[in-house]
Amino acid sequence: MKTFRLPLGFGLFLTTFLYAENPIHVLTINGSINPTTYDYLKHEIVIAEEAGAQAVILEMNTPGGLLEATRGIVTEFLNAKVPIIVFVAPQGSRAASAGVFITMAAHIAVMAPGTNIGAAHPVSGQGEMDSVMSGKVTNDAAAFIRSISEKRKRNVKWAEDAVRNSVSITETEALEEHVIDFIASNRDALLDSLDGRIIVIEKDSVTLATKSALIVEREMNWQYDILNILSDPNISYILFLIGIYGLFFELYNPGSVFPGVAGAIAMILALYSMQTLPINYAGLALIIVGIILFLLEIKITSYGLLSIGGVIALFLGSIMLYQTDGPMEFVEVSLGVIIPLVIFTALFFFFVVGAGLKAQGRKVTTGESGIIGSEAVAVTHLNPNGKVRLQGEMWEAESVSGKIEKNSKVVVTEIHGLLLKVKKI
Repeated sequence: MKTFRLPLGFGLFLTTFLYAENPIHVLTINGSINPTTYDYLKHEIVIAEEAGAQAVILEMNTPGGLLEATRGIVTEFLNAKVPIIVFVAPQGSRAASAGVFITMAAHIAVMAPGTNIGAAHPVSGQGEMDSVMSGKVTNDAAAFIRSISEKRKRNVKWAEDAVRNSVSITETEALEEHVIDFIASNRDALLDSLDGRIIVIEKDSVTLATKSALIVEREMNWQYDILNILSDPNISYILFLIGIYGLFFELYNPGSVFPGVAGAIAMILALYSMQTLPINYAGLALIIVGIILFLLEIKITSYGLLSIGGVIALFLGSIMLYQTDGPMEFVEVSLGVIIPLVIFTALFFFFVVGAGLKAQGRKVTTGESGIIGSEAVAVTHLNPNGKVRLQGEMWEAESVSGKIEKNSKVVVTEIHGLLLKVKKI
Protein backbone atom coordinates (compact mmCIF):
# COMPACT_ATOMS: atom_id res chain seq x y z
CA MET A 1 0.00 0.00 0.00
CA LYS A 2 1.48 3.32 -1.09
CA THR A 3 1.12 6.12 1.42
CA PHE A 4 1.91 9.75 0.78
CA ARG A 5 1.68 12.69 3.17
CA LEU A 6 0.53 15.91 1.50
CA PRO A 7 0.45 19.27 3.28
CA LEU A 8 -2.45 21.61 2.55
CA GLY A 9 -1.98 23.87 -0.49
CA PHE A 10 0.78 21.79 -2.15
CA GLY A 11 1.90 22.63 -5.69
CA LEU A 12 0.02 22.25 -8.96
CA PHE A 13 2.49 19.73 -10.33
CA LEU A 14 1.86 17.24 -7.54
CA THR A 15 -1.91 17.77 -7.79
CA THR A 16 -1.74 16.89 -11.49
CA PHE A 17 0.25 13.79 -10.58
CA LEU A 18 -2.42 12.72 -8.13
CA TYR A 19 -5.12 12.99 -10.80
CA ALA A 20 -3.38 10.20 -12.68
CA GLU A 21 -3.01 8.08 -9.57
CA ASN A 22 -6.73 8.40 -8.63
CA PRO A 23 -5.80 8.68 -4.93
CA ILE A 24 -7.69 8.27 -1.69
CA HIS A 25 -7.51 11.23 0.70
CA VAL A 26 -7.41 10.39 4.41
CA LEU A 27 -8.59 13.02 6.93
CA THR A 28 -8.47 12.84 10.72
CA ILE A 29 -10.67 14.24 13.50
CA ASN A 30 -9.67 13.51 17.07
CA GLY A 31 -11.64 15.82 19.33
CA SER A 32 -14.78 17.92 19.47
CA ILE A 33 -16.73 19.13 16.45
CA ASN A 34 -16.44 22.91 16.05
CA PRO A 35 -16.38 25.52 13.25
CA THR A 36 -12.68 24.84 12.63
CA THR A 37 -13.47 21.16 12.08
CA TYR A 38 -16.21 22.15 9.64
CA ASP A 39 -13.91 24.50 7.69
CA TYR A 40 -11.23 21.79 7.50
CA LEU A 41 -13.61 19.13 6.16
CA LYS A 42 -15.34 21.50 3.74
CA HIS A 43 -11.98 22.61 2.31
CA GLU A 44 -10.69 19.04 2.04
CA ILE A 45 -13.76 17.78 0.19
CA VAL A 46 -13.27 20.51 -2.41
CA ILE A 47 -9.56 19.59 -2.70
CA ALA A 48 -10.45 15.90 -3.13
CA GLU A 49 -12.99 16.68 -5.86
CA GLU A 50 -10.53 18.91 -7.74
CA ALA A 51 -7.76 16.30 -7.41
CA GLY A 52 -9.97 13.57 -8.85
CA ALA A 53 -9.74 11.48 -5.67
CA GLN A 54 -11.78 8.29 -5.84
CA ALA A 55 -12.78 8.64 -2.16
CA VAL A 56 -12.28 10.53 1.09
CA ILE A 57 -11.77 8.54 4.29
CA LEU A 58 -12.44 10.35 7.57
CA GLU A 59 -10.88 8.60 10.56
CA MET A 60 -12.88 9.96 13.51
CA ASN A 61 -12.87 9.85 17.29
CA THR A 62 -15.16 12.48 18.84
CA PRO A 63 -17.22 13.07 21.99
CA GLY A 64 -19.54 15.41 20.06
CA GLY A 65 -19.68 19.12 19.49
CA LEU A 66 -21.63 22.08 18.19
CA LEU A 67 -24.89 21.61 16.31
CA GLU A 68 -24.31 24.29 13.67
CA ALA A 69 -20.89 22.90 12.79
CA THR A 70 -22.39 19.39 12.63
CA ARG A 71 -25.15 20.55 10.26
CA GLY A 72 -22.54 22.16 8.03
CA ILE A 73 -20.48 18.95 7.88
CA VAL A 74 -23.54 16.80 7.15
CA THR A 75 -24.56 19.18 4.35
CA GLU A 76 -21.09 18.88 2.79
CA PHE A 77 -21.23 15.07 3.03
CA LEU A 78 -24.68 14.81 1.48
CA ASN A 79 -23.71 17.06 -1.44
CA ALA A 80 -20.19 15.74 -1.99
CA LYS A 81 -19.26 14.61 -5.52
CA VAL A 82 -16.70 12.20 -4.09
CA PRO A 83 -17.50 9.13 -1.93
CA ILE A 84 -17.19 9.83 1.80
CA ILE A 85 -16.19 6.97 4.10
CA VAL A 86 -16.33 7.58 7.86
CA PHE A 87 -14.14 5.20 9.86
CA VAL A 88 -14.62 5.34 13.65
CA ALA A 89 -11.06 4.46 14.61
CA PRO A 90 -8.62 3.56 16.07
CA GLN A 91 -9.82 0.89 18.48
CA GLY A 92 -11.23 2.43 21.66
CA SER A 93 -12.64 5.46 19.80
CA ARG A 94 -16.23 6.68 19.76
CA ALA A 95 -18.68 8.55 17.60
CA ALA A 96 -20.84 10.19 20.26
CA SER A 97 -23.46 12.91 19.92
CA ALA A 98 -22.47 14.95 16.85
CA GLY A 99 -20.36 12.00 15.71
CA VAL A 100 -23.55 9.97 15.20
CA PHE A 101 -24.90 12.48 12.67
CA ILE A 102 -21.58 12.64 10.82
CA THR A 103 -21.20 8.85 10.68
CA MET A 104 -24.76 8.34 9.45
CA ALA A 105 -24.24 10.94 6.69
CA ALA A 106 -21.31 9.05 5.11
CA HIS A 107 -21.72 7.00 1.94
CA ILE A 108 -20.04 4.14 3.81
CA ALA A 109 -19.85 3.93 7.63
CA VAL A 110 -17.27 1.68 9.27
CA MET A 111 -16.20 1.08 12.87
CA ALA A 112 -13.12 -0.51 14.37
CA PRO A 113 -13.38 -3.19 17.09
CA GLY A 114 -13.78 -1.81 20.61
CA THR A 115 -15.56 1.35 19.46
CA ASN A 116 -19.06 2.66 20.15
CA ILE A 117 -21.62 5.02 18.65
CA GLY A 118 -24.69 6.82 20.03
CA ALA A 119 -25.80 9.08 22.90
CA ALA A 120 -27.02 11.87 20.63
CA HIS A 121 -29.74 13.25 22.89
CA PRO A 122 -29.80 17.08 22.96
CA VAL A 123 -28.25 18.49 26.12
CA SER A 124 -27.87 21.90 27.69
CA GLY A 125 -24.69 23.17 29.29
CA GLN A 126 -26.82 24.78 32.01
CA GLY A 127 -28.45 21.58 33.19
CA GLU A 128 -31.97 20.37 32.45
CA MET A 129 -33.98 22.37 29.91
CA ASP A 130 -37.62 23.13 30.53
CA SER A 131 -40.09 20.71 28.90
CA VAL A 132 -41.03 23.06 26.05
CA MET A 133 -37.45 23.82 25.03
CA SER A 134 -36.39 20.20 25.50
CA GLY A 135 -39.22 19.06 23.25
CA LYS A 136 -38.31 21.57 20.54
CA VAL A 137 -34.63 20.75 20.33
CA THR A 138 -35.22 17.00 20.63
CA ASN A 139 -37.81 16.98 17.83
CA ASP A 140 -35.55 19.10 15.66
CA ALA A 141 -32.56 16.79 16.19
CA ALA A 142 -34.75 13.69 15.66
CA ALA A 143 -36.04 15.02 12.35
CA PHE A 144 -32.47 15.84 11.32
CA ILE A 145 -31.17 12.33 12.05
CA ARG A 146 -34.21 10.72 10.35
CA SER A 147 -33.60 12.64 7.15
CA ILE A 148 -29.93 11.60 7.13
CA SER A 149 -30.75 7.94 7.81
CA GLU A 150 -33.40 7.83 5.08
CA LYS A 151 -31.00 9.43 2.59
CA ARG A 152 -28.29 6.86 3.34
CA LYS A 153 -30.75 3.96 3.83
CA ARG A 154 -29.67 3.27 7.39
CA ASN A 155 -31.67 2.20 10.45
CA VAL A 156 -34.03 5.15 10.94
CA LYS A 157 -35.59 3.76 14.11
CA TRP A 158 -32.26 3.30 15.89
CA ALA A 159 -31.02 6.71 14.76
CA GLU A 160 -34.09 8.41 16.23
CA ASP A 161 -33.73 6.33 19.39
CA ALA A 162 -30.13 7.56 19.75
CA VAL A 163 -31.47 11.13 19.78
CA ARG A 164 -34.63 10.67 21.88
CA ASN A 165 -33.35 8.08 24.37
CA SER A 166 -29.58 8.59 24.15
CA VAL A 167 -28.91 4.92 23.35
CA SER A 168 -25.36 3.85 22.55
CA ILE A 169 -24.18 0.60 20.95
CA THR A 170 -20.95 -1.24 20.19
CA GLU A 171 -19.56 -1.83 16.70
CA THR A 172 -21.00 -5.36 16.52
CA GLU A 173 -24.46 -4.13 17.57
CA ALA A 174 -24.17 -1.27 15.07
CA LEU A 175 -23.50 -3.80 12.30
CA GLU A 176 -26.45 -5.94 13.35
CA GLU A 177 -28.73 -2.89 13.52
CA HIS A 178 -27.64 -1.77 10.03
CA VAL A 179 -26.19 1.44 11.41
CA ILE A 180 -22.81 0.82 9.77
CA ASP A 181 -21.76 -1.15 6.70
CA PHE A 182 -18.95 -3.30 8.11
CA ILE A 183 -16.22 -3.58 10.77
CA ALA A 184 -12.52 -3.13 10.01
CA SER A 185 -9.68 -3.64 12.48
CA ASN A 186 -7.39 -1.05 10.88
CA ARG A 187 -6.88 1.07 7.78
CA ASP A 188 -5.44 -1.76 5.69
CA ALA A 189 -8.44 -3.97 6.50
CA LEU A 190 -10.71 -1.03 5.64
CA LEU A 191 -9.11 -0.57 2.22
CA ASP A 192 -9.30 -4.29 1.48
CA SER A 193 -13.03 -4.36 2.32
CA LEU A 194 -13.74 -1.20 0.29
CA ASP A 195 -12.13 -2.58 -2.87
CA GLY A 196 -14.74 -3.27 -5.54
CA ARG A 197 -17.64 -1.66 -3.69
CA ILE A 198 -20.05 0.38 -5.79
CA ILE A 199 -21.23 3.78 -4.53
CA VAL A 200 -23.97 5.83 -6.18
CA ILE A 201 -23.38 9.58 -6.33
CA GLU A 202 -26.01 11.70 -8.08
CA LYS A 203 -27.25 8.65 -10.01
CA ASP A 204 -23.73 7.80 -11.17
CA SER A 205 -22.08 4.59 -9.99
CA VAL A 206 -18.51 4.72 -8.68
CA THR A 207 -16.54 1.49 -8.23
CA LEU A 208 -13.78 1.77 -5.65
CA ALA A 209 -10.33 0.36 -6.40
CA THR A 210 -8.61 0.76 -3.07
CA LYS A 211 -6.13 -2.10 -2.79
CA SER A 212 -3.46 -0.43 -4.91
CA ALA A 213 -4.56 3.18 -4.52
CA LEU A 214 -2.23 5.96 -3.49
CA ILE A 215 -3.10 7.07 0.06
CA VAL A 216 -2.72 10.81 0.65
CA GLU A 217 -2.92 11.86 4.30
CA ARG A 218 -4.35 15.37 4.48
CA GLU A 219 -3.76 16.36 8.07
CA MET A 220 -4.77 19.69 9.56
CA ASN A 221 -2.06 22.28 8.86
CA TRP A 222 -0.68 24.63 11.51
CA GLN A 223 -3.31 27.31 10.79
CA TYR A 224 -6.13 24.87 11.55
CA ASP A 225 -4.24 23.60 14.59
CA ILE A 226 -4.03 27.14 15.99
CA LEU A 227 -7.71 27.84 15.29
CA ASN A 228 -8.60 24.53 16.90
CA ILE A 229 -6.64 25.50 20.02
CA LEU A 230 -8.43 28.86 20.12
CA SER A 231 -11.76 27.02 19.94
CA ASP A 232 -10.96 25.48 23.32
CA PRO A 233 -13.14 27.37 25.85
CA ASN A 234 -10.40 27.18 28.50
CA ILE A 235 -7.93 28.95 26.19
CA SER A 236 -10.57 31.53 25.20
CA TYR A 237 -11.38 32.20 28.87
CA ILE A 238 -7.70 32.70 29.79
CA LEU A 239 -7.13 35.00 26.79
CA PHE A 240 -10.17 37.05 27.79
CA LEU A 241 -8.85 37.61 31.32
CA ILE A 242 -5.35 38.40 30.01
CA GLY A 243 -6.95 40.96 27.69
CA ILE A 244 -8.74 42.59 30.65
CA TYR A 245 -5.53 42.69 32.71
CA GLY A 246 -3.48 44.15 29.84
CA LEU A 247 -5.96 46.87 28.95
CA PHE A 248 -6.44 47.71 32.62
CA PHE A 249 -2.68 48.16 33.15
CA GLU A 250 -2.44 50.36 30.05
CA LEU A 251 -5.28 52.60 31.26
CA TYR A 252 -3.87 52.58 34.80
CA ASN A 253 -0.40 53.58 33.60
CA PRO A 254 -0.66 55.18 30.12
CA GLY A 255 2.41 54.85 27.97
CA SER A 256 3.45 51.41 29.26
CA VAL A 257 2.81 50.11 25.71
CA PHE A 258 3.54 46.41 26.31
CA PRO A 259 0.51 45.71 28.58
CA GLY A 260 -1.76 47.52 26.12
CA VAL A 261 -0.41 45.69 23.08
CA ALA A 262 -0.47 42.27 24.79
CA GLY A 263 -3.95 42.94 26.20
CA ALA A 264 -5.33 44.06 22.84
CA ILE A 265 -3.93 40.99 21.03
CA ALA A 266 -5.25 38.64 23.74
CA MET A 267 -8.67 40.33 23.67
CA ILE A 268 -8.91 40.09 19.85
CA LEU A 269 -7.99 36.39 19.94
CA ALA A 270 -10.53 35.82 22.74
CA LEU A 271 -13.28 37.59 20.80
CA TYR A 272 -12.43 35.52 17.69
CA SER A 273 -12.67 32.27 19.63
CA MET A 274 -15.90 33.44 21.25
CA GLN A 275 -17.43 33.73 17.77
CA THR A 276 -16.77 30.01 17.30
CA LEU A 277 -18.26 29.06 20.68
CA PRO A 278 -21.78 29.16 22.13
CA ILE A 279 -21.34 32.26 24.27
CA ASN A 280 -23.72 32.94 27.15
CA TYR A 281 -23.78 36.73 27.27
CA ALA A 282 -25.14 36.69 30.82
CA GLY A 283 -21.92 34.92 31.85
CA LEU A 284 -19.83 37.47 29.97
CA ALA A 285 -21.69 40.32 31.69
CA LEU A 286 -21.17 38.73 35.13
CA ILE A 287 -17.40 38.52 34.54
CA ILE A 288 -17.28 42.22 33.64
CA VAL A 289 -19.44 43.10 36.68
CA GLY A 290 -17.05 41.09 38.89
CA ILE A 291 -14.04 43.08 37.63
CA ILE A 292 -15.92 46.35 38.22
CA LEU A 293 -16.77 45.31 41.79
CA PHE A 294 -13.10 44.60 42.49
CA LEU A 295 -12.19 48.09 41.27
CA LEU A 296 -14.94 49.67 43.39
CA GLU A 297 -13.67 47.82 46.47
CA ILE A 298 -10.38 49.67 46.09
CA LYS A 299 -12.10 53.06 45.98
CA ILE A 300 -15.03 52.48 48.34
CA THR A 301 -14.95 51.20 51.92
CA SER A 302 -17.44 48.32 51.88
CA TYR A 303 -15.74 46.12 54.50
CA GLY A 304 -15.25 43.35 51.91
CA LEU A 305 -18.83 43.17 50.61
CA LEU A 306 -17.89 44.40 47.14
CA SER A 307 -14.99 41.94 47.00
CA ILE A 308 -17.25 39.04 47.96
CA GLY A 309 -19.72 40.14 45.29
CA GLY A 310 -16.89 40.36 42.74
CA VAL A 311 -15.69 36.83 43.50
CA ILE A 312 -19.23 35.42 43.24
CA ALA A 313 -19.94 37.29 39.98
CA LEU A 314 -16.63 36.22 38.42
CA PHE A 315 -17.08 32.58 39.45
CA LEU A 316 -20.69 32.29 38.25
CA GLY A 317 -19.92 34.18 35.04
CA SER A 318 -16.98 31.88 34.31
CA ILE A 319 -19.13 28.79 34.77
CA MET A 320 -21.89 30.19 32.53
CA LEU A 321 -19.63 31.72 29.85
CA TYR A 322 -19.77 28.88 27.29
CA GLN A 323 -22.95 27.17 28.42
CA THR A 324 -26.06 27.68 26.33
CA ASP A 325 -29.35 25.93 25.76
CA GLY A 326 -28.85 23.90 22.62
CA PRO A 327 -28.27 20.34 21.42
CA MET A 328 -24.83 18.78 21.33
CA GLU A 329 -23.00 21.66 23.03
CA PHE A 330 -20.07 19.87 24.68
CA VAL A 331 -18.36 23.16 25.48
CA GLU A 332 -17.57 24.44 28.96
CA VAL A 333 -14.70 25.88 30.97
CA SER A 334 -13.01 23.41 33.31
CA LEU A 335 -13.36 24.08 37.04
CA GLY A 336 -9.64 23.32 37.25
CA VAL A 337 -9.08 26.49 35.21
CA ILE A 338 -11.87 28.63 36.70
CA ILE A 339 -11.12 28.26 40.42
CA PRO A 340 -7.37 29.14 40.31
CA LEU A 341 -7.98 32.10 37.97
CA VAL A 342 -10.84 33.47 40.11
CA ILE A 343 -8.61 33.25 43.21
CA PHE A 344 -5.68 34.84 41.34
CA THR A 345 -7.87 37.66 40.01
CA ALA A 346 -9.27 38.39 43.47
CA LEU A 347 -5.79 38.49 45.02
CA PHE A 348 -4.53 40.58 42.12
CA PHE A 349 -7.09 43.31 42.71
CA PHE A 350 -6.90 43.09 46.51
CA PHE A 351 -3.14 43.46 46.80
CA VAL A 352 -1.40 44.49 43.59
CA VAL A 353 -3.86 47.05 42.24
CA GLY A 354 -4.90 48.15 45.73
CA ALA A 355 -1.29 48.84 46.74
CA GLY A 356 -0.72 50.80 43.55
CA LEU A 357 -3.76 53.00 44.04
CA LYS A 358 -2.87 53.62 47.70
CA ALA A 359 0.64 54.64 46.65
CA GLN A 360 -0.88 57.11 44.21
CA GLY A 361 -2.92 58.61 47.05
CA ARG A 362 0.09 59.32 49.25
CA LYS A 363 1.41 62.85 49.66
CA VAL A 364 4.02 63.83 47.10
CA THR A 365 7.49 64.15 48.67
CA THR A 366 9.53 65.37 45.69
CA GLY A 367 9.50 68.48 43.49
CA GLU A 368 7.52 71.67 44.19
CA SER A 369 4.48 69.71 45.33
CA GLY A 370 6.62 67.90 47.89
CA ILE A 371 8.10 71.15 49.26
CA ILE A 372 4.86 73.12 49.71
CA GLY A 373 3.46 72.35 53.16
CA SER A 374 6.82 71.15 54.50
CA GLU A 375 8.24 72.44 57.77
CA ALA A 376 11.54 74.40 57.93
CA VAL A 377 13.60 76.26 60.55
CA ALA A 378 14.57 79.95 60.30
CA VAL A 379 18.38 80.17 60.27
CA THR A 380 18.28 83.99 60.38
CA HIS A 381 15.70 86.59 61.27
CA LEU A 382 13.11 86.99 58.49
CA ASN A 383 12.15 90.66 58.16
CA PRO A 384 10.73 89.79 55.76
CA ASN A 385 13.68 88.09 53.96
CA GLY A 386 16.24 85.70 55.36
CA LYS A 387 17.34 82.07 55.22
CA VAL A 388 15.70 78.84 56.32
CA ARG A 389 16.88 75.22 56.57
CA LEU A 390 14.58 72.80 54.70
CA GLN A 391 15.32 69.07 54.58
CA GLY A 392 18.99 69.76 55.35
CA GLU A 393 19.36 72.46 52.68
CA MET A 394 19.67 76.26 52.95
CA TRP A 395 17.00 78.26 51.11
CA GLU A 396 16.30 81.96 50.57
CA ALA A 397 12.97 82.71 52.23
CA GLU A 398 10.44 85.51 52.53
CA SER A 399 7.96 85.78 55.39
CA VAL A 400 4.29 86.28 54.54
CA SER A 401 3.29 86.58 58.24
CA GLY A 402 5.42 89.50 59.42
CA LYS A 403 8.76 89.34 61.26
CA ILE A 404 9.96 85.85 62.20
CA GLU A 405 12.68 85.31 64.76
CA LYS A 406 15.71 83.09 64.30
CA ASN A 407 15.25 79.34 65.10
CA SER A 408 11.47 79.65 64.69
CA LYS A 409 9.59 76.87 62.90
CA VAL A 410 7.95 77.87 59.65
CA VAL A 411 5.86 76.19 56.97
CA VAL A 412 6.34 76.66 53.22
CA THR A 413 3.26 78.14 51.52
CA GLU A 414 4.63 78.87 48.04
CA ILE A 415 7.76 78.43 45.97
CA HIS A 416 8.99 80.80 43.28
CA GLY A 417 12.13 79.48 41.67
CA LEU A 418 14.69 79.33 44.50
CA LEU A 419 12.68 81.57 46.84
CA LEU A 420 10.36 80.10 49.45
CA LYS A 421 7.33 81.90 50.82
CA VAL A 422 6.94 80.90 54.46
CA LYS A 423 4.84 81.67 57.51
CA LYS A 424 5.44 81.08 61.19
CA ILE A 425 3.89 77.97 62.77
